[in-house]
Amino acid sequence: MKEKEKIINIAVIAHVDAGKSTLVDALLAQSHVFRDNEQVVDCVMDSDAIERERGITIYSKNCSIMYKDYKINIVDTPGHADFSSEVERIMKTVDTVILLVDSSEGPMPQTRFVLNKSLEQGLNPILFINKIDKKDARIDEVVDEVYELFMDLEANDNQLDFPILYGIARQGIAVREPSDADEVVIGEGAGKIKKSPKGYGDLNIEPLLETIVNHVDPFPDKREEPLQLQICSLAYDDYIGRLGIGRITRGTLKEAQQVAVCKEDGTVSKNKINQVFVYRGLQRMPVAEAECGDIVVVSGISDISIGETICAPDHPEAMEMINIEEPTLSMNFMVNSSPFAGQSGKYVTSRHIRERLDKELEVNVGLVVEETDSTDSFKVSGRGELHLSILIENMRREGYELGVSKPEVIFKTGENGEKLEPVEEVVISVPDEYSGTVISKLNIRKGMMTQMMSEGNGYSRIEYLAPTRGLMGYRSEFINDTHGEGTMVRRFEGFEPYKGEIPQRVNGVAIAQEEGNCTPYAIFNIQERVQMFVEPGTHVYEGMIVGMNARNDDMVVNPCKAKRVSNMRAAGSDDTIKLTPPRVFSLEEALEFINDDELVEVTPDDIRLRKKYLNELERRRANR
Repeated sequence: MKEKEKIINIAVIAHVDAGKSTLVDALLAQSHVFRDNEQVVDCVMDSDAIERERGITIYSKNCSIMYKDYKINIVDTPGHADFSSEVERIMKTVDTVILLVDSSEGPMPQTRFVLNKSLEQGLNPILFINKIDKKDARIDEVVDEVYELFMDLEANDNQLDFPILYGIARQGIAVREPSDADEVVIGEGAGKIKKSPKGYGDLNIEPLLETIVNHVDPFPDKREEPLQLQICSLAYDDYIGRLGIGRITRGTLKEAQQVAVCKEDGTVSKNKINQVFVYRGLQRMPVAEAECGDIVVVSGISDISIGETICAPDHPEAMEMINIEEPTLSMNFMVNSSPFAGQSGKYVTSRHIRERLDKELEVNVGLVVEETDSTDSFKVSGRGELHLSILIENMRREGYELGVSKPEVIFKTGENGEKLEPVEEVVISVPDEYSGTVISKLNIRKGMMTQMMSEGNGYSRIEYLAPTRGLMGYRSEFINDTHGEGTMVRRFEGFEPYKGEIPQRVNGVAIAQEEGNCTPYAIFNIQERVQMFVEPGTHVYEGMIVGMNARNDDMVVNPCKAKRVSNMRAAGSDDTIKLTPPRVFSLEEALEFINDDELVEVTPDDIRLRKKYLNELERRRANR
């Protein structure tokens, strides 16, 4: 038998925006995955259009590099808390993790979560302090904070003895001592050096690669043992169908091989593997055979699910099932019933929406879809607002039209019959002069402060435990209250007893009286009392929300009213009217804004706000 390939699997984990994808760029660039003359985009692993627009990783992705005689499989994981179920599963497939921590921010809520999951799996992490070129870097303090975090999470002695590297991922630099990078002068403005993941002078990423191969033993040779492979992630290919992704823990896997699949309910089914793929650089390559330790993609099993184990037919031995955390938030997806339905969308019926949701369930295991009393509506539950809004945004871009209700938290019943609701850990960094406003707002929303301290640069760091219910709709308010200078990060903490009533949006809305095109004359007269959401020329319909009232009650307005033409005045004199620019909503902002009796109308071309009942008489009847 030929010598076994040396395989090490690593995951890059961190809080959002710590530089995970940028570090993977550097590892790929310096491992000669790309041609010398190849044009490579930043964050090459973030291949999805929405990932690129938002600058975040949503889906975990695999690649591999060669270093000396080692094959290193790398998994780039999402940093946002709404996609934490992805991170949980990935830990089952890797031998170690690289924990990225920002040299200025230090450990954040999601850092605690991802690190805890890796420690639970018995992994020995490698710490990488990133962005050491920052002006406000506090490297020594951050290292101490990470040590405290490890001890809080009850890491064992081996885990506490973690190697530490420092670096600047955007330049492809890793060093063993921060002083080794003193010669790197990043500068500001025009003096700022161009991002180059290929290194800087004599400095490169090699110290990190050396640390990986010295810190982690390659996967042991278990090729002679019966096959065992647990599915940790799913993918879908339009030509091949459903794909299962996981690490072979023992044995070998061949194309066209007969296998047994151990199901969640304890049953065992016989199946045949069609193709086996492994990762070479960024490419998924078909192979005739893959051996233990490697991360593989398999096709041919149409009903494969997360946590199921592929085994040798004569030796079916299931691995422990992977627990997926329950959803915390739900909203209704319904057929678009507005007067403008079908004008821009390609898929508008309940059958279309149901088929698309079923397709999403193939790969998105954190999602739950349930039927409702209406055939035109589906209850969709997920891990948070971002988790669900990404799905809606994808559907919109694919040509779907739908109406979406206000997000609602999912309540649970405790052991003693008490009502429980999801609670989140909130970490806020805010200028000192705005901290009072933020504290006041979060207290009203039933939050409980756990810590407050000065960051020493005119900013305060405030930590809260707040119910998810209270945080819905708060982000936009927070941005306004802090003049865009504050940052807020959230992470699901658990379920706690119900916190009581929380006030909804204070302001009422302005509702269009009739269908038509908005006129400057009408908007000018309305805007004294209303913050407008539409501009002249916007086509509106009866029941559509066109602005926010300064008072707390809803108001019916006519934004389509035109000035009467007489022999005294010309209609064209409207040209000198000064109009306030309208407020334009993103999808997340729209979902945050609406109340229980309102919907967001999502189409490929527009995002509109509307009342559930478009007719004023129907709204009055519903409110009785």
